[in-house]
Amino acid sequence: MDNLSDTLKKLKITAVDRTEDSLEGCLDCLLQALAQNNMETSEKMQGSGILQVFASLLTPQSSCTAKVANIIAEVAKNEFMRIPCVDAGLISPLVQLLNSKDQEVLLQTGRALGNICYDSHEGRSAVDQAGGAQIVIDHLRSLCSITDPANEKLLTVFCGMLMNYSNENDSLQAQLINMGVIPTLVKLLGIHCHNAALTEMCLVAFGNLAELESSKEQFASTNIAEELVKLFKKQIEHDKREMIFEVLAPLAENDAIKLQLVEAGLVECLLEIVQQKVDSDKEDDIAELKTASDLMVLLLLGDESMQKLFEGGKGNVFQRVLSWIPSNNHQLQLAGALAIANFARNDGNCIHMVDNGIVEKLMDLLDRHVEDGNVTVQHAALSALRNLAIPVVNKAKMLSAGVTETVLKFLKSEMPPVQFKLLGTLRMLIDAQAEAAEQLGRNVKLVERLVEWCEAKDHAGVMGESNRLLSALIRHSKSKDVIKAIVQSGGIKHLVTMATSEHVIMQNEALVALALIAALELGTAEKDLESAKLVQILHRLLADERSAPEIKYNSMVLICALMGSESLHKEVQDLAFLDVVSKLRSHENKSVAQQASLTEQRLTVES
Repeated sequence: MDNLSDTLKKLKITAVDRTEDSLEGCLDCLLQALAQNNMETSEKMQGSGILQVFASLLTPQSSCTAKVANIIAEVAKNEFMRIPCVDAGLISPLVQLLNSKDQEVLLQTGRALGNICYDSHEGRSAVDQAGGAQIVIDHLRSLCSITDPANEKLLTVFCGMLMNYSNENDSLQAQLINMGVIPTLVKLLGIHCHNAALTEMCLVAFGNLAELESSKEQFASTNIAEELVKLFKKQIEHDKREMIFEVLAPLAENDAIKLQLVEAGLVECLLEIVQQKVDSDKEDDIAELKTASDLMVLLLLGDESMQKLFEGGKGNVFQRVLSWIPSNNHQLQLAGALAIANFARNDGNCIHMVDNGIVEKLMDLLDRHVEDGNVTVQHAALSALRNLAIPVVNKAKMLSAGVTETVLKFLKSEMPPVQFKLLGTLRMLIDAQAEAAEQLGRNVKLVERLVEWCEAKDHAGVMGESNRLLSALIRHSKSKDVIKAIVQSGGIKHLVTMATSEHVIMQNEALVALALIAALELGTAEKDLESAKLVQILHRLLADERSAPEIKYNSMVLICALMGSESLHKEVQDLAFLDVVSKLRSHENKSVAQQASLTEQRLTVES
């Protein structure tokens, strides 16, 4: 270390004299010391003030420039040296050196800038101000097609520098995207796919950039899908495949890229992985099986990619995914059910699947998960059934297959995601199915559970769906028995609250159900309607200018229906409804205006 102190003193003097030979000797000594103990040597250098001297040595004419840049690159491996490098004014001369024609100077300069930028806001900011990124991207473009080892090493360093420059920094990543880095990197990957280090660097770069929404369109306009699939097929090692997966997942969120990946043959690769890994209990294999099947489900989220793989229900991919549902592997059961839910996104697919026995497969799967079941599998299978129940022609078929009985087995579930899907599935099944709605509405256990869930304030989704199902049971059954069951279980107050929901569709469903209650079982529900302050709520809905036309219309229909109750009739008279209703006669919506006239007559006659 004493030797090092002498070297540093000597270097300061030599830097002024510019005697190249002795300068080179000092620089070699420094590089040697750094190789032996980088941290200690760097600390000593920082204390000596030599960094400021380096700024004057970084000149394109000097034969020692590459060595000086190499020393800076070594020093900047230490976190505590990065800001001092910036403060010593090294960034601007280093960025100037990026214009050099000397390959070694470019290599060491790229390393130095990359290391200074690593995890350093100050370093990145200085390189940004000096315009370093654009020069590096221009180099990548012009050197892209040259495949000799020295050039590939330089390209790898430049890619690494851009990664360190922009990692986890959205605005700098956006800057690189605007500079057109994506097509250049994709081209690099295609030409240099035989070079492991450069390939890896491109993948890391893609992984960073793909997280940014603005990058997806640029990626979609390149042949990235084709290149990644080609690369994927060559990989045997788990780690390498994992790196590619990390790029594929964010890219596959874009619908255009989903389709490109499907067309490039990614699905076949994924199915092969599933087949290879399904029976393995190795940790890596289990992880890869999960990643492959998750990615498969993600590809099915795009309408075009999904339809292409469905192939009218005859496709090999669709059939293979179907075979996952009866498997004993939970991850595959989950992916299979989610895939069916994704295929079930249009009526044609849903009808085909129901006609071909998918419902029975899903019911069998749910039966296997009733006791201490896997919540994610329950949720996925219920999602698939809910989607399949949307087309009108499927409802009766699914009801006669016994779907409601299977779904009701999960009524005791305490998991909100399962509760939410269970409610949605039942609501879809009874839509316009009077007999099924009546049967469910008479199920006291179900009705009591619904009323309980209507109070699940921590889970807005479950609360909303419970209210909607309560209303649907009344609207579709139009049954006095169902209304009585709901009154007895304390459901009326929830329907009244639902009429004040921020969602018009829910308000409307509540008002229609309440009008049916008033028309069919007013005597039974009277007290509950009173204590829930229904009349005051209707007055507020009619007086509020923001209420939608259908809300005003159904509120007036309900007012008329309530007139059959003495106590509710009195409340209506006390609240001066006539004023509010008469104003609505001139409403721009014809149905509202007509209903206002009818309601006004009714109120006048009854007063």
